[in-house]
Amino acid sequence: MNLNHPTSWIAVLAMLLVNGVGYGAETTPSFLHEIMPLLTRHGCNQGACHGKGNGQNGFRLSLRGYAPELDHAWLTREFLARRIDTADPGESLLVRKAMGEVMHEGGRLFSRNSKSHEVMVQWLKAGMPGPLKNEAKLTGLKITPSTMLLAKDQKQQLKVLAEFSDSKTVDVTWLAKFAVADTSQLSVDANGLVTALRPGETSVQVFFEDQVAIATFTTPYKAPIPIASFPKAINPVDDAVFKKLSGLGIPASPSCTDEVFLRRLYLDTAGILPTPSEVTAFLADKSTNKRAIMIDKVLDRPEFVDFWTLQLADIFQNRKERDHDVRGTKGVRAFHSWLHDQVRTNKPWDVLCSEILTSTGTTSENPSVGYFIVTVGEQREAHRSEVVASMAQSFLGTRIGCAQCHNHPLEKYTQDDFYRFSGFFSRLRLDRKDPKDGGTTLFANLKEDEQKRPLGVTQPRTGEFLNPRPIDRAPVETNKETDPRQALAKWMIDPANELFHGALVNRVWKHFMGMGLVEPVDDLRSSNPPSNKELWVYLKSEFIKNKCDTKHLIRLVLNSQAYQLESGTVPGNETDTRFYSHYYPKRLGAEVILDAVSFSTGIPENFPGYPEGIRAVQVPDPSIRSYFLSVFGRSERVTACACERSEEVSLPQLLHLQNGQWIADKMGNPKGKLKTLISDKRTDNEKISEMFLTTLSRLPTEKETGALVKELAKSTSKEEFYQDAFWALLNTVEFSFNH
Repeated sequence: MNLNHPTSWIAVLAMLLVNGVGYGAETTPSFLHEIMPLLTRHGCNQGACHGKGNGQNGFRLSLRGYAPELDHAWLTREFLARRIDTADPGESLLVRKAMGEVMHEGGRLFSRNSKSHEVMVQWLKAGMPGPLKNEAKLTGLKITPSTMLLAKDQKQQLKVLAEFSDSKTVDVTWLAKFAVADTSQLSVDANGLVTALRPGETSVQVFFEDQVAIATFTTPYKAPIPIASFPKAINPVDDAVFKKLSGLGIPASPSCTDEVFLRRLYLDTAGILPTPSEVTAFLADKSTNKRAIMIDKVLDRPEFVDFWTLQLADIFQNRKERDHDVRGTKGVRAFHSWLHDQVRTNKPWDVLCSEILTSTGTTSENPSVGYFIVTVGEQREAHRSEVVASMAQSFLGTRIGCAQCHNHPLEKYTQDDFYRFSGFFSRLRLDRKDPKDGGTTLFANLKEDEQKRPLGVTQPRTGEFLNPRPIDRAPVETNKETDPRQALAKWMIDPANELFHGALVNRVWKHFMGMGLVEPVDDLRSSNPPSNKELWVYLKSEFIKNKCDTKHLIRLVLNSQAYQLESGTVPGNETDTRFYSHYYPKRLGAEVILDAVSFSTGIPENFPGYPEGIRAVQVPDPSIRSYFLSVFGRSERVTACACERSEEVSLPQLLHLQNGQWIADKMGNPKGKLKTLISDKRTDNEKISEMFLTTLSRLPTEKETGALVKELAKSTSKEEFYQDAFWALLNTVEFSFNH
């Protein structure tokens, strides 16, 4: 080849650009597979640095590299390419700042002659080639070891392998970015060296381009505990829980008493307190299977239906429209009533969700249309509204909203994935002039002439038209003549879809056990693994095998020994908050604690526009005026996030119970239970027992009875004594928590 001929140089350069697709190539480094990951590894494109919307100090990059074509232009063209020295690439500002030779707020990122330095300079010398059209794509990421037992202070080096569409597998450990789920338990340096800091189990997350992989490390608290030393297992749930505890060396608390179990069951399952007579009858029952029998009885109560309708109303955001009060509370009540019917008939979860997802028509004829009214809102185009992210979080327990603007920071979901997913909603349209009742109609298809348009959406950043595709990138069949949500629903409820079935399993487990197998409960992703994978797999398979029978899933959890353990700890499990060695106490929800106070005092709450005697759990509208419900953290249902409902304890809550006129009025009401108790002819010991049964659902201990009788003897007014004692019981932690 005559290298003096100009076309020969062009040919050589073309060969370098085509053959030098980096990811380990010995020629030109790849912008996609080496330069972009290098910027991510060193934090250059993070939100705290140059990955902000306007960049920093005149230098901007797309957040975590979601737009490589823009990054290449900004790096090599912006401000007349002032960061690049073409005459001496090694002295480019881009390189010298990263080495700390020029003032850099980000500090020194790599040293001269390091691998990062060599690759960056090599890329600059090669003419800074950008993303190539035919470049191999990253198809998978593997980390070894993926699971391992580590003793405290033991170290382990990780290795990360990237798999590409051209069948190449490359060691990218030096380019990957590492993070730890629990930094108090495990540490990992920039090169993937793991160190165990304390006992427990957590995961290391590895990020490379748009892929994520995890490695799980377990550090036992002490030697494994024999399974025989745990409480007797009742069903396979216990087998998985106790196996995990055994391996970690964490002992389990003993089984709870019948009094505690009954109160726990009523509150967790139906949102009510048992009556004194129900408590005494259960305690008097000597049958060995009385807990299982009671579980079935509570599951058949109408209060169970009311309580779980409330849970579904939270998940599906049943509320009045924020910006447009066309339907008022009429639509809210209709959707609530519809959900109530679904719970009452125990409609399979997959069928229920499919009906909501594909609902069409008027709010009067099909109340489940209300889900789209509040999630689409005032948007003309449903796929650009919050319905996309809300549906993923509510139905799939997955947060993809951030991918609307940039790639997901912790998962493989890209901006393209978000807009492909939104394509399933591209044919939705709201008409707010329902002639029948002034409500709203949801149309799933546009007019006939508009149906001729391709099915999908345009990616706003790239301008590329994208066909509908699920977030797991599975192929689905759609056509312009039918509602694409039908294809989405079919994919969603398929038994192979772990997200859909796992989402409800996790919500149910969190509700009863106080801590989800995955936390946050609606953030399922590969980089956020469950705390007990064996239990996770079993519960999902059992749920699917029983045709998505939610009540069966609930019954399975309630009948487990794991659910029936004491909340009190034993030596060795005091710090456990993830592995269910004991029941985790939780504050009663806003509606439940209000109803509990009303039940204990015998004075129901009055809600404007609703009949007297209705319980807070039964009220459909979350915007009903109630200072108590607001203070105690009811869900406003504005977003799909489970975090909308708060179970935190706050000072205003304590003051409202201790000093509020609200509770004083209930206690002092002449028609209330306290006044009746004071005036009846039972003995003081019997009255004290009744107060405990009414509030705490248990009999007082001998010590408690003795102390109260002693105080009563010193009191100058029996009425004041009983008022003070009753008030004290309502303000105990035992009353406001399920334990």
